[in-house]
Amino acid sequence: MKDFELLRRRLVEKLVREGIIRSEKVKRAMLKVPRELFVPEHLKELAYEDTPLPIGYGQTISAPHMVAIMLEEAELDEGMKVLEVGTGSGYNAALIAEIVAPQGSRNPGHVYTIERIPELAEFAKKNLERAGYADRVTVIVGDGSKGYEPAAPYDRIIVTAAAPDIPRPLIEQLKPNGILLIPVGDRWEQVLYKVVKRPDGKLDVRKVTSCVFVPLVGEYGWREEDVIV
Repeated sequence: MKDFELLRRRLVEKLVREGIIRSEKVKRAMLKVPRELFVPEHLKELAYEDTPLPIGYGQTISAPHMVAIMLEEAELDEGMKVLEVGTGSGYNAALIAEIVAPQGSRNPGHVYTIERIPELAEFAKKNLERAGYADRVTVIVGDGSKGYEPAAPYDRIIVTAAAPDIPRPLIEQLKPNGILLIPVGDRWEQVLYKVVKRPDGKLDVRKVTSCVFVPLVGEYGWREEDVIV
């Protein structure tokens, strides 16, 4: 049996050395959340390789370095309400929750995460429960390209699937001074954009890095018939 804690520490130290993890809060979250609980059983041995892994239904758990980049760019703080679009296995939602709602917080935030594939949503719920984050993360089955209006507005919106353009509902559901992170591009190559919504509603948009994500399927994303899994 592998020593997952040791492997986790080595991976985090590597990401710190590479300048990808820059803040204590992201470092602490990635040291705390057990990625091995969020990958399929037969891939547990690869949990701390810095690579994406398949989780079924044509979806993946992102490589740890990409997860860390997005967490840093999101500028998360304790007490924030966050929408994640694309739950996958629940790993990223757990990391966000560890930052915005750490155990014993006097001002806990909350994570709402939306997944279009019901079987994956169930997989994520079980993983989050086992890892101890079920009370801080609400998993919703639905079209993430439309956001989640019942809990809006959000301090942060983090999209873990690639859209052809920035969905208008996500901009509308973002608070003033809020940050949206989203990969935008074609089906095979995208750019991760950081969008800051000014108090006057105007957007400051910045390119963060090139990336490759699975497609965001939905009304404001790709059509299901156009996506070959």
